[in-house]
Amino acid sequence: MKRIAQILFLSLLTLNSSLFTSEALAQCPVENTAFQSGERLDYKLYFNWKFIWKTAGSASMTTTSTTYQGKSAFQTDLITRTEKMADRFFQMRDTLRSIYTTDMVPRFYRKGAMEGGKYRVNEISYKYQGGKVKLHQYYRHGDGRISEAENVGTDCVYDMVSMVMRCRSYKSSDFQIGQRVPFQFADGASIKTEHLIYRGIKKFKVEDTKITYRCLVFSYMEKNSKGKEKEIVTFYITDDDNHIPVRLDLNLRFGTAKAYLKKATGLRHAETSIEQL
Repeated sequence: MKRIAQILFLSLLTLNSSLFTSEALAQCPVENTAFQSGERLDYKLYFNWKFIWKTAGSASMTTTSTTYQGKSAFQTDLITRTEKMADRFFQMRDTLRSIYTTDMVPRFYRKGAMEGGKYRVNEISYKYQGGKVKLHQYYRHGDGRISEAENVGTDCVYDMVSMVMRCRSYKSSDFQIGQRVPFQFADGASIKTEHLIYRGIKKFKVEDTKITYRCLVFSYMEKNSKGKEKEIVTFYITDDDNHIPVRLDLNLRFGTAKAYLKKATGLRHAETSIEQL
């Protein structure tokens, strides 16, 4: 099952109908229209314990300008931390970093994760030559074993972070309720295909405030080893040009959890999805 850090990034996926074909993701590079350097999103994580919702931890995501191999690029970092109460059930100390060009071509990805008392590392390096992309994938398992793989693709292949940041630039019009969105990403030493399902537009009122968000609602589906599909998370994404998640409902191995956006700074666009009551 995907961990909370991965699910937070999957929840950022806001795709339009042009992405429903495999050719759409092959169109590299693409213009970034959604975010800018200096953006920061902060979340609070909650866990349901004996029918009571308790604070479980926090997550923050930042995007900054950088250089990579002498060229201008973006760097996006996601850090997730559980608190002491949640550590008794599942300790999580995750740090993800993705570097990609200003026109959204992935170059490097790293995830270091202390989860459930075990430390794992996932690294991906990209090389482009002759119209193809070569991925070197390195994965350190929780027991210390190392898996490495060399994969070659003619389409754009994305890690969890760079794919999400690119997809934020797609428009959100022309969705049909129940429409399924396939996507591919490099994970560990392999490349996987999963699906999103569009559920429609709903309004979400932030507890103890007068703020209501107009949101696009999606479900992230995952298949188990027997091929049976399960809904892992339902998420609410702002219906504006920023395309940021404000609420996530998660079905995890150790129970149910929620994540709420608490603060957003450095946004590129006005938050037109907010309705003040």
